[in-house]
Amino acid sequence: MSPLRIYRIDAFTTVRGEGNPAGVVTDARGLSAAQMQAIAAELGHSETAFVLPPRGDDHDVHVRFFSPTTEVPVCGHATVGAHFALALEGGARGMRRQLTGAGVQQVETREDADGIVVRIRQNAPTFDAPLGDELVRELADALGLAFDELDPRGPVQFVSTGHGKLMVPIRSRERLLALRPDMTRLAALGERSGGRGYFVFTLDAQAGDDALTHGRMFAPGIGIEEDPVTGNANGPMGAWLVKHGLLAARDAEARFRARQRNGAGRGGFVDVAVTVEDGEPTAVAIEGRAVLGERVER
Repeated sequence: MSPLRIYRIDAFTTVRGEGNPAGVVTDARGLSAAQMQAIAAELGHSETAFVLPPRGDDHDVHVRFFSPTTEVPVCGHATVGAHFALALEGGARGMRRQLTGAGVQQVETREDADGIVVRIRQNAPTFDAPLGDELVRELADALGLAFDELDPRGPVQFVSTGHGKLMVPIRSRERLLALRPDMTRLAALGERSGGRGYFVFTLDAQAGDDALTHGRMFAPGIGIEEDPVTGNANGPMGAWLVKHGLLAARDAEARFRARQRNGAGRGGFVDVAVTVEDGEPTAVAIEGRAVLGERVER
């Protein structure tokens, strides 16, 4: 077996040491699932992407994603990292069809004056029924929020474009930044709430802000207490905003920038585009930039 080429890529940022770090193994052929899991655990990033040859004619590349504790179907920032790393190795720009545990996605890699951009066409959004008030109150308490601090303009609801999150809208950006959730209680709520990832966000933007939304994402149930920037949270959030009349479309598309930052101060941004037909969100795409952290062979 050839030496493994292992990268750390800071995704959803243009600044090294910011964004969300992902591990990437650009040629993982020959590795077993157990070996991939062991590498992901050793690297310790929220997700590591393993690039594999295609398994059929309906896709160009097969990518598997592992958190430190389990395989996950798809991951936005690790997808950005994987295609950024392939571009660094001289991989073709343009469109690739990527097979993941969530199906086949279209991923476009292009270059502009500011560097490499990766655009991911996520799956069509799906919406679960909103959570009932009793469970919402329990969730709010685990997050350290009062019930009336939630934003009443939309429900607490699980939304997915491949690997979904529970959308938790709140009124105040100040409260968002101050959150100190009870991670044990959040992990225990995962089965009852319908999702193991909780995306808490607000439309409480400041004057001159380049972003429509600010968010934080907690997923202790899969070994990630808090994620710095999450493509599979901000994409579904865009669909949620359109669904509940909080984001208007122009020429059948709604576009915005979403920012996310964890409690330690690390974060970045995601550019989101939602296709809208007859007032309903029908497709979601996200765009991200990235920076090389390090590259090793072993």
